[in-house]
Amino acid sequence: MLRKHFRWQAWEQWIRAAGLTIDRPLLAAHPVWKEIVYPMNYGFVNGTTASDGEGVDIFVGTEPLGLVGLIVTYDVRKGDREVKLLYDCAPGEIYTAQGFLNFDQTRMAGFLVLRQPMHTLWDALGVRATEVPP
Repeated sequence: MLRKHFRWQAWEQWIRAAGLTIDRPLLAAHPVWKEIVYPMNYGFVNGTTASDGEGVDIFVGTEPLGLVGLIVTYDVRKGDREVKLLYDCAPGEIYTAQGFLNFDQTRMAGFLVLRQPMHTLWDALGVRATEVPP
């Protein structure tokens, strides 16, 4: 349901116009919990405010695919919900972000929402999935 009602195109246009800031580059440690290391570039969308008072969070991948999805998170420590956008993320990077946010669900859990089915992202990259026999 969220996939259908989220304003994908408007958010993508905002990201392109306002830009984004990477404040936690690949392999950076979390500023408070040093044991948490970011497996990909992470930051916020300029000119936005999320429920925590900071910019809307965004994972940034390495493929020019635009806004491909989002992850709705629940942070157990803060007791809040947020949306973290997935921008220019290839399928493997989407899996990485999803796994990162769900690694320890006593701290945080996330629900993945893709803009399009995963196979369309593989197709956009020119990769064909092999069929698995029944």
